[in-house]
Order: sequence, then structure tokens, then C-alpha cells
Amino acid sequence: MMDNIKKYVKGDMVIWGVVIGLFLFSLLAVYSATDTLSYSKFGGNSGSVVVRHLSFIFAGLIIMFFVHLLPTTVYRALSTWMIFLIIPLLLITLLFGVSINQASRWMEIPGIGITIQTSDIAKVVAMMFLAKGLSVRQNQIQDFRKGFIPVIWPVLIVCALIMPANLSTAVLLFISATVLMFVGQVKVKHLSVLYLACILLISVFMGTGILLKKMDMGDNPITQRVDTWINRIENFSNDKTDSRGADFQSEQGKIAIASGGIVGKGPGNSNQRVMLPQSYNDFIYAIIIEEYGFVGGAILLMLYLTLLFRAGMLVQRSDRLFPSLLAMGLTIILVFQAMINMAVVVGIVPVTGQPLPLVSMGGSSLLVTSAAIGVILGVSKELKRPDQTQDKTTPEGPSELETQFAQPGNQYS
Repeated sequence: MMDNIKKYVKGDMVIWGVVIGLFLFSLLAVYSATDTLSYSKFGGNSGSVVVRHLSFIFAGLIIMFFVHLLPTTVYRALSTWMIFLIIPLLLITLLFGVSINQASRWMEIPGIGITIQTSDIAKVVAMMFLAKGLSVRQNQIQDFRKGFIPVIWPVLIVCALIMPANLSTAVLLFISATVLMFVGQVKVKHLSVLYLACILLISVFMGTGILLKKMDMGDNPITQRVDTWINRIENFSNDKTDSRGADFQSEQGKIAIASGGIVGKGPGNSNQRVMLPQSYNDFIYAIIIEEYGFVGGAILLMLYLTLLFRAGMLVQRSDRLFPSLLAMGLTIILVFQAMINMAVVVGIVPVTGQPLPLVSMGGSSLLVTSAAIGVILGVSKELKRPDQTQDKTTPEGPSELETQFAQPGNQYS
């Protein structure tokens, strides 16, 4: 039976096992946590919620399967085109996107009424572009002007366009990108300059919002977003509880964790699911711990750490630089996002709104994450091919497919 599975399903079987484990956790937790959602949108029919979520899981698996069959040369060839496509999409989302809680994070597809969170796509595209840039410019990467700047500036534009509406995602992408650059042998002093510049940018943005508020010009998106950031930090540091906001969720999440004990209350026996407005999304980890206890929470954490460990093994075994950086970059951002979500739930950091990858209920986020996992699996399936003997420390020349997409004078091709 395993031979038949491996005939069609390729790549690292441990990563496939991690994915199935995360999807099982997701299905069980979403079924338990969607009481409030089922009454508000489906007339109390929780089965409809589960069927909808199950359909997204199946769609994610299908996307993962087809993506993992593609050669990594495809991503290498298309990464530059994709980064310059996602930048205008982010700008359109920021200016004309669907606004929820004073934040324009979603773009509605005309005619069909489906919304997508473009920042989810941007995270994956930015890491692909960065992996390619680091691999192509490896001989120049320690030169600030010729190596560092050409690689980083499109990623910084992506972060800047995400930041006004979704600071946590921008910070997540920025830190993940700098970690990958460190792995890609970028000088620490260059990264230090980059961090100082970004801290200055955020400070200027926040200072502008505060100044506009003092000038009685607070009815604008900048001031509203800055107020949200400041309130979350103040409430977190002062341990305040707002019965209508994110801190109420944080308090209810802590209650769920405290009542879970070692083995939990059992599947479907959560009490806090009716108190947590985002029990099926941002705070689903709290419901998992309440129902499955410390043991369930630890198993879920180990699944993400296993994914990170297997990605590290891919890097060690790969003899090409671009696939190594691609797999590591996508894994870093997914696992880092999971760690942030868990840290929020247990009260280590302020509420950020980051979902738990492959576990939280969602549409575009789950599908994009599935595609990213498919890319990682695609890297794993290409390991140790006889015709791939390049040293990982040397820059890679353009592939045949990439040459077809290249244009004269394009420094990124």
C-alpha cells in the first residue's frame, strides 16, 4: 500500500504526516469551536460549518499535491514576476480593499464576491523572491550596494504596504526575511542597519498618527491604526481587560488553558468556546488545550517543530542553494507564525490576529499555506538527483525555464 502511495505522493513522508496531523487537529477543534459562528451564520447548524471547513481542507490538499509535483525551477523563474505582481495588488488592497476593524486587509474579487487576504500571498512570494536573490547574488551578497540592496528592496516595499493595515504580518515577514538573509550569509552589520531603518519608519508612522490626533484630525486610517496598536500594547502591559476587545479574548483564552489540565476535558467539552469570539481562528489553540490538555498542546507544538526540523534536514541534504533557501524560508515564516499565535494565546505577547497555520479556520490563508507546504514538499522530492551536483555555496546560473522568461536588461532575471 505504501508503494502505491509513494507512486503518486512524493516528497518527505514525515512532512506529509505533519500536515495530516495538523489537519486532524483543525477539523476536531473547528467542529468544537464553531458554536457561536454556526448560530450567527448557519442557523445553529454546526454541520454546515464543518462541511465548509472540510471542503477547504480538501482543496488545500489538492493544491498541495499539484504544487509539490512542480519543479523548483518554476518558482525560481517566476519569483521576480510574482513579486512585481503582488506589489500593485497590495497597494490596491490598502487603498480600495474591504475594511474590517479600520483595516483594509482583504481584496474582493469582482463578480464572484470572494475576498482574499493579499498579505498571505505576499508572504510566500516575498520569501521566494528573497531565496532566488540570495542564491543568484551569493558572490556579491556581502556587498551592500551590489548584493544586499537589490535583494531586499522589493521585500521592504511589500512589508511597507502590509504594515498600515496589518503590522503583525509585516513584522512577521520582515523578521523571517532577515533570518533567511542571515542564513544566506548577509553581513550582520547590514541587517543591523536594516533593523534601525525599519524601527525609524514605524516610529515615524506612529508619530504621525499621534500628531494628527493631537491636532484634532483623528478621523483617518493612520490615527485609527496607531490607536489600535497603542491600546493593545497598553492593555497587555497593564493587564487590563476590555469586555469588548482583544484583551477579553486573551483573558478567556487563559481561562481555557488553565481549565484544560494535563489531558483536557475531552473532545467537544470546551466551555470557553462560547466566550471566545475567535475560538475557531486566532484562539483555536486555547480550545485545543482546554479539550486535549497539556498533552494535546504539546503534541501540536511538536508537529510544528518537526516541520522545522525536517526543513533543516532538507537544507543539509540539498546540493543546490535556491531550493535550500526556499524550503527554509517558507518553513521559517510558517513556524514563526505558529509560535506567535501560541505566544498570544498563553499571554506572552499582545494580541496580533495571526491564525494558527493549517489549524485555524479560514479560506485564503489555509489555501496559501497549503501551497507553501507543497513547495517545501517539492524541494524534498528533488533531493539527490544525479544531475544536481552544484555546490550550495556558489551562485546558480539561470535555468532553461528561467531563460525563457528573462528580458534583456532585467537584473533580476
